[in-house]
Amino acid sequence: MAPEPLSPSQLKDALTELPSWSVRDDHLERSYTFEGHLAAVAALTQIARVQESLGHHADLTLSYDKLSVSVNTHSVGGKVTELDTELAHRIEQIAVEHGVA
Repeated sequence: MAPEPLSPSQLKDALTELPSWSVRDDHLERSYTFEGHLAAVAALTQIARVQESLGHHADLTLSYDKLSVSVNTHSVGGKVTELDTELAHRIEQIAVEHGVA
């Protein structure tokens, strides 16, 4: 089944489970600060592996110890879907595992 854009109420509910995430310009976004460059790179690498396994990819921007994530689903016109919130939950777990500050 093809993904569907989340309704405003579904998006609001999703953000209660992802309190540090926000929606901007139809993208689900979050920035992390790690305890150093290597921790940020390790997290980015693990996120890339998860994205490959899901077949769904976020835009990731690395700057020394900071990693910014921005994701939406292109196949539904660049809107936020359940695929995006699932990926965000997985990224949250990875960030904690890699010592997000």
